[in-house]
Amino acid sequence: MMLSNQEFKAKWSSLHSDAETKGIVGAWLNISYRFGLICTLLRISPNALTYLGLLGAVGTALTAQTWWSIGFLVFSLFCDGIDGSVAIFQQRDSKWGATLDSVVDRISEALWFYTLYVIGVPAWIPIAFWCVAAFQEYARTKLISLGVSDLGVVTPAERPMRASYIFIILVLDLVGLPGVTALSMTFFAIQCYSFISVVRFSRSQLLQ
Repeated sequence: MMLSNQEFKAKWSSLHSDAETKGIVGAWLNISYRFGLICTLLRISPNALTYLGLLGAVGTALTAQTWWSIGFLVFSLFCDGIDGSVAIFQQRDSKWGATLDSVVDRISEALWFYTLYVIGVPAWIPIAFWCVAAFQEYARTKLISLGVSDLGVVTPAERPMRASYIFIILVLDLVGLPGVTALSMTFFAIQCYSFISVVRFSRSQLLQ
């Protein structure tokens, strides 16, 4: 039996620390709900979307110096954004699906960051960028495993923003504008700040 839109939002909220489903989040969930219906009618499973997102990341890396990379990047992020929602819609959310999604996210991000190296950014920047981003996600996952359900701080370098940074850098490179490396370093600094914010929040929660 399919969930109604309200039931879908309620389930999503319960899986995200009772987050509100209004405003921008509510609008995104309305879109996710419709795609959940489409994917169900087309018999596309949540795990299939996860793998499609990974293929999109592979395409981004392979076409880094062409405009195709932009389309693949958007496709990869979109699939990642709706696979969890489709799982809820189809009532197929599971611990295995959540684990698969997390692992694929890290692999996809490695491929996204690899595109920076392909277009000429020094290798240490994308490598360090990926490591700090992965540490941030690990800290959050560890908090949940320790029973802290409130994820608290929302940083300026969450996963969608990391994709947005890479999107901007790829566009700058494709149109031939300078400053790609400098901008990459700026985004890396923002990622470091975000990681520190999550660590500080984690410490405050665990010392209560």
